[in-house]
Amino acid sequence: MHPSRPRTSTAAGSLAQATVVVLLAVLGFLGVGTGPAAAADGEVSWTVRTASNDFGSGRQNYGYTLDPGGQLEDGLVVVNHGTAPLRLAVYAADGFTTEQGRLDLAAKDAKSTGVGAWVHTDRSDVTVPPGKSVEVPFTVALPDSAAPGEYMGGIVTSPAQAGEADGIDGDRRLGIRIRLRVGGELKPSLSVEELNVRYSGTPNPFGKGDATVTYTIHNTGNAILSARQAVSVSGLFGRSDGQAGEIDDSPQLLPGDTWKVSVPIHGVVPALRLTGTVTLVPLLTDAAGSVAPLADVENTTHAWTVPWALLLFLIVLCGLVVAALASRRRRTKLRVQEGVEHPLRERETSDR
Repeated sequence: MHPSRPRTSTAAGSLAQATVVVLLAVLGFLGVGTGPAAAADGEVSWTVRTASNDFGSGRQNYGYTLDPGGQLEDGLVVVNHGTAPLRLAVYAADGFTTEQGRLDLAAKDAKSTGVGAWVHTDRSDVTVPPGKSVEVPFTVALPDSAAPGEYMGGIVTSPAQAGEADGIDGDRRLGIRIRLRVGGELKPSLSVEELNVRYSGTPNPFGKGDATVTYTIHNTGNAILSARQAVSVSGLFGRSDGQAGEIDDSPQLLPGDTWKVSVPIHGVVPALRLTGTVTLVPLLTDAAGSVAPLADVENTTHAWTVPWALLLFLIVLCGLVVAALASRRRRTKLRVQEGVEHPLRERETSDR
């Protein structure tokens, strides 16, 4: 029942479906500007905004809490700033997180299983006269089987046919997000997966190398979460060998989403066995924008960091020592032999 697509392996396909997107300029949790959704640089001639009704006026986006089987009604206002009538397709879609960490909405022909399947507009397209606005009512109707948790999606508008929006590509879209909380137990949870430490040595036998820690953050719960991250590596006996600098928080991850991270750490001693540790603090943001840190999540992994340059240096040094000792023994043996043979020769001479 998750409305999102896991990132990394599947997000790329969803992003390809979305094509060129200019939407969700009202994504408050992503830090985008406020106000009605509009295309940048005047590329399209319409804007969209939330309707004024019992839910309030001037809302930047839609936010609902609804129990399974529940239903509510709301509206989207489309404003035509152009000089010709504008015909737009209107539809709901599930949300997903792109590889750039931004929220996007699935394309019209993509299958939705969450918000995109539960939100129904009263019409599939709307024609807006020039300089006018039209309200498009929509209904949010949850099935009895809707699983508890948080879902993200949105209402999208796009030219009904390519070229109808003042010659703009029909794939140009504008929309407003919908954050939906389905009643029931909220189970926020993150995991650190595919954790790996890779060590890169140095030709200096007494120098330090670099380590790279890679891992995947997986939202395994039913709440929308971001993560505060800390990464460190340690050598034998738990001695600290390096800690990554400040790492940006992960983007907001929808339930089921994944986010790949790669963190370099410099000045690491090749102490045979290296331990990498990743600690996450899940951050839960409520509808009012308040952020609550949750219990830490930690995972560790190990890697062998053989100091080849130092070993080679020691092998060469040992070879030189062995050669020096062997040479010394040979010289000592020669001196002993000479010490024995010399008196014998002198005796033989005297006997004659």
